[in-house]
Amino acid sequence: MRRLLMIGALLSAIVSLPAQAFTFKIATLAPDGTAWMNEIRKGADEIKARTNGRVKFRFFPGGIMGNDKSVLRKIRIGQLHGGAIVSGGLTAIYPDIGIYSLPFTFRTEAEVDYVRQKMDPLLMAGLKKNGFISFGLAEGGFAYLMSNQSIKVVDDFKGQKVWVPQGDDVSRAAFESIGISPISLALSDVLTGLQTGLVDTIAGSASGAIALQWHTRVKYLMDEPLSYLYASMVISQKRFNRISVDDQAIVTEVMGGTFKRLNKLNREDDLNARAALLEQGITFIKLSPQLTAQWFDIHTNVEQSMTRKGVLSNEIVKTLRKHLNAYRAPSVASQTIQTSIH
Repeated sequence: MRRLLMIGALLSAIVSLPAQAFTFKIATLAPDGTAWMNEIRKGADEIKARTNGRVKFRFFPGGIMGNDKSVLRKIRIGQLHGGAIVSGGLTAIYPDIGIYSLPFTFRTEAEVDYVRQKMDPLLMAGLKKNGFISFGLAEGGFAYLMSNQSIKVVDDFKGQKVWVPQGDDVSRAAFESIGISPISLALSDVLTGLQTGLVDTIAGSASGAIALQWHTRVKYLMDEPLSYLYASMVISQKRFNRISVDDQAIVTEVMGGTFKRLNKLNREDDLNARAALLEQGITFIKLSPQLTAQWFDIHTNVEQSMTRKGVLSNEIVKTLRKHLNAYRAPSVASQTIQTSIH
């Protein structure tokens, strides 16, 4: 009897022990002090408080753990548990996550918002199926072509040294479709490439160009959205499952809210950055409707190339097209009504 009481007391003590603390090691290219890092750290602090210290985050900002490819490799060997990775890097986990990056897909931010509301859950599920947990996508803004030369038509690319991010098959296919052999560089090497003349034409958001100092090496911006930029913080599902179900719910709730705030903040920052580029003397090139239509042909070529090569699935492309058509149809109808009235 005494022995049974001792065993019972021991089991009771074990059950009452607090859950073991776990620290997620997360790498990102974003420098410390940016809105991205500030918001992510706020989220981490809230999670630590709400889980009584059971779940913590340790961040490695500024690319100190290498580029996205290096970060993913370190996640797989357990050196890291997750990373904040741009869309081109995320395709190494789940190729269809690159669907929003197809060139000349979106015309307005309203289209982006509509399609993302429909498709983001599908993309998050795809990441999870491939072993990674995501808490949402953070908008990076529209990417625009920027160069030292005025670019209005495809032929203006002749002789230009065009940069594409390492591992970004969608961007590479876009330029190859018009006969350009782009130069692949890591994000951290682009400024040096511009300074040395290795590249002279880039694509990036207004806020990104300022943050990375690219705007100091270009003179022109083609004011037509080339592609949509986004990123996400992903965590190895295997590592995520090491914390309790209750703590998983807290992390998901807090980081989900963090990414919604980041999405809003990033859009505001990008609008301000456009104004700043104009003040810096960057010339914004407006295209005529006829010239814009020529560029949109690239979208069809790249879409067909990506599905033919299996980089994007037919299903994800059809889904995107369905939602875009659904959004645009009422707009077209509305314009027709307005025209008939007047």
